[in-house]
Amino acid sequence: MRNFLYASLSALALMAGAASLPSTAFAEDWLETAAKPFEGSEINVIFLDRPGYRAIIELLPEFEKKTGIKVNYEIVPYENTREKQVLNFTSNGDLTIALVDLVWIGEFAENGWITPIEEFTSDASITDPNLKLDGFFPLLLEAFGSWGGKTYGLPFDNYSGLLFYNSCQLKEAGFDKPPATWDELLKDYAPKLTDAGKNRYAFALQSRRGETQSADSFMRVLWPFGGSLLNKEFKSNLMSEGSQKGLQFRQDLMKFMPPGIVSYDHAEAVNALAQGQVSMITEWSAFYGTLTDPATSKLGDCLAVAPEPAGPAGRLPALGGFSLAVAEQAPDDLKKASWLFIQWATSEEIARPYVEAGGVSGRMSIYEQPDIKAKYKFVEPMVASWQKGVPEFRPRFPAWPAISEVIAEWGTKMMLGEVSVEGGAKEIGTRMEDILGKEGYYDGKRELLQ
Repeated sequence: MRNFLYASLSALALMAGAASLPSTAFAEDWLETAAKPFEGSEINVIFLDRPGYRAIIELLPEFEKKTGIKVNYEIVPYENTREKQVLNFTSNGDLTIALVDLVWIGEFAENGWITPIEEFTSDASITDPNLKLDGFFPLLLEAFGSWGGKTYGLPFDNYSGLLFYNSCQLKEAGFDKPPATWDELLKDYAPKLTDAGKNRYAFALQSRRGETQSADSFMRVLWPFGGSLLNKEFKSNLMSEGSQKGLQFRQDLMKFMPPGIVSYDHAEAVNALAQGQVSMITEWSAFYGTLTDPATSKLGDCLAVAPEPAGPAGRLPALGGFSLAVAEQAPDDLKKASWLFIQWATSEEIARPYVEAGGVSGRMSIYEQPDIKAKYKFVEPMVASWQKGVPEFRPRFPAWPAISEVIAEWGTKMMLGEVSVEGGAKEIGTRMEDILGKEGYYDGKRELLQ
């Protein structure tokens, strides 16, 4: 299958150079000057209840003081975020900024709900002279903000799948390092780290029905085992040897997970590790702040971070994250005010305070700082994963939301034992191909790959 994210990196680099204005030292009064025509404006955005959003909320008073622009935000559970935004866009609502997940970019762009940034970068009066699109990790800018050769959003809340583990519990079980492979985790580590009588388990895989089940659980076990959701003809590849091995591995690992794992979202998985109930989780880099906060975690110096384990197909960590884009439905003045906020929230200028407040910046330069690399254990494995990543970890095409619902339903049934791995894979494949057929992927009405 051709590469979803890397295919246009060369074009992206050229576009980034064209879109960025000449780089200069950041002028302290640039934002204030640009914002004067919009003083008193109010812009609206949806945030999640996650560390990156709490970090930007902490910094918001600085933006509002500088600009006189009020940022109204609503905190919404991830599982409801896409639906709430789509309803707002289709009813010409009040959102002026779109929060765009990696897998929503195709849908949002093709429906005309978000505005290409070239509409704003061509206007020097509202564009940071130090915008530097080439300062973002290329993988993130392409994956989270770009579609069809255009950039729509800037990377804001950025994730790499990492192995977080309790080094003290591993040491007590006789291990001086984390498992290098999924096979080691299952066969060597999991039995020694699990004691159901004491409510202690080796691993927790967030698997709540919804996007958490489809992306964070189901898709996570496909690629490392040589599987994939689709083949190059956009037909189901879930009956392949690699896909079946990965899905069966998940079933085998469940005996070393807490009861009710199918109801675990991110918060539950992170809390299980933080409170000592489980020894290992594979979670997004953005949760590092939660796991190091004494108010929410008992781990202390026992917290350690490593890359996700490797499978038979190699080390293929999960990739996830969001961009902030201007909503097409917004009036012109609020579009411009929203663009000012998006630039500020993703800028190199606030990358350090954002990271120190618990966010994960998409800017390369912040992770080159020696003190940042020394202080935050997640930086090295995260940055390494962003050099390569898994381009097709989750398909970005517009049909993904409908397919995600199918995977969530039948992936959950698999885990609960209501259907076999083979039976569930067949059911997902049939329903997925029906969705893609109706969407025009098989009759030439729609391009297969972006």
